[in-house]
Amino acid sequence: MCKSPLHQFLAELPKCEHHLHLEGCLTPALVFKLAAKNGVALPSPEDDPAYASPESLAAHYDNFGSLEDFLQCYYRGLRVLVAEADFELLAWEYFVTAAEHGVRHAEVFFDPQSHTERGVAFDTVVRGFKAACDRARRELGITTRLIMCFLRHLPPASAAETLASAVEGGHLDGDGDHHDDDNEARRTITGFGLDSSEVGFRPELFADVYREAERRGVRRTAHGGEEGDPTYISGALDGLRAERIDHGVRLVEDPALLRRVVEEEILLTVCPLSNVCLRVVEHVGQLPIREFLDAGVRFSINSDDPAYFGGYVLHNFCAVQQAFDFTIDEWRLIAENSIHGSWIGEKRRLELLSEVAEVVERHR
Repeated sequence: MCKSPLHQFLAELPKCEHHLHLEGCLTPALVFKLAAKNGVALPSPEDDPAYASPESLAAHYDNFGSLEDFLQCYYRGLRVLVAEADFELLAWEYFVTAAEHGVRHAEVFFDPQSHTERGVAFDTVVRGFKAACDRARRELGITTRLIMCFLRHLPPASAAETLASAVEGGHLDGDGDHHDDDNEARRTITGFGLDSSEVGFRPELFADVYREAERRGVRRTAHGGEEGDPTYISGALDGLRAERIDHGVRLVEDPALLRRVVEEEILLTVCPLSNVCLRVVEHVGQLPIREFLDAGVRFSINSDDPAYFGGYVLHNFCAVQQAFDFTIDEWRLIAENSIHGSWIGEKRRLELLSEVAEVVERHR
């Protein structure tokens, strides 16, 4: 955590998290616990020394050389998730920590294809995550939205099959009224996303499933501009009609596209510590966060895969503060923009804006 004079303010500031992979909350301790519970064999220490203990696996998490290096470790760990209760526990552990970090609303990603391909039923995954979301609202006061992501390294036909599973299970039911909090809460899956390896897997490949999402009133986002150049951002906006962009840090390389993002009030879901861990930048201060703020780009600060990237959302807030020394008013703008960019109804939006105003007033 930071030693900034604003640390207590940052800790109390109500937060919306929009870029959080539930599978990315699989801590080494939970990997070993669920492997033992489900009889899943982990690599032997002789084959892979990282799996000698939870501590050695955590140390490996600190030394990813690239996005691909991370993804290989990430997908290997998912094998321990088998039963509905496993998915609920995974998500619940995230929500408990998120509440401690001041998260009041969380829009969380999950990757059903990474589970159905190894024989876990689609409904098992969704029911487990949904149970944790419902519990988070009841016990922690955190409102949530589930965003189903398609793995872009898999064929578009696999994405279409996943969409069909969501439809058949009734998980997309709703009338598309995005101003109605109750309707959004009834829809199990609020949005679609696109993640995994970026370069070489253009967003336009998935135009058909996104067109169907729009027809059904489902919200739409996509990873872009992390490793890929700014055309991956424009491709998501034009080819997928994405409503926001996950990461998007390379937007700064295209001034015309940046102006468009400002004009259309597209939210970027920036993940500072993730960008450092995956060698997108060497340190947080190299990210264009100050440029985005000055230019009027809406963005939120997020933790991405916190079990792997050394920090949950408050750690990311502190890293940004250490790098840029924002004022209380600048943080208020960031918090308000993250609320305006959330997929919530007007009632919840006003509640969160009021909570931010109260904290700002208390610390000004």
